[in-house]
Amino acid sequence: MKNFIKFYNSIFLIGNIKKFPGTFASGFSILILFPFFYFELFNFFIILTLFVTFFLFSLYSINFYSEITKTHDSKEIVIDEFLGVYFIFLFYEKIYIIDHYITIFLIFILFRFFDITKIYPANIVDRNIKNSLGVILDDIIAAIYTITTMYLLNVFI
Repeated sequence: MKNFIKFYNSIFLIGNIKKFPGTFASGFSILILFPFFYFELFNFFIILTLFVTFFLFSLYSINFYSEITKTHDSKEIVIDEFLGVYFIFLFYEKIYIIDHYITIFLIFILFRFFDITKIYPANIVDRNIKNSLGVILDDIIAAIYTITTMYLLNVFI
């Protein structure tokens, strides 16, 4: 079970990459998720159900891993980046800009910017919620900022 949790939290051990594991995890997440949304492989209800399932399991798995390693928000944990990117893709049709390449590029750049800079309230969440919800929630906030920015760009383009 411990190995599966580590494998899951690190997204196939991407979290073990020494430099920029969150960036690699974000890029990998985009590569994995984009085809599901582009080709509309599932209806929205299934996509949303899968997101909620991943979210709930991640709450458990991050807590489990943190207890084992006696750490909080270890660099190896990158499932939160996956959830942030997944959340963005739930709004893909609303944030699509000009073509898919530009949209994917902007998702990647904006999400990484907001995830790294932790603009309010993400910085408060990151500092004060010291459990798996805090680990995930700052990435969801970065995703919300990404969605909002891209939606506004869409309005003005």
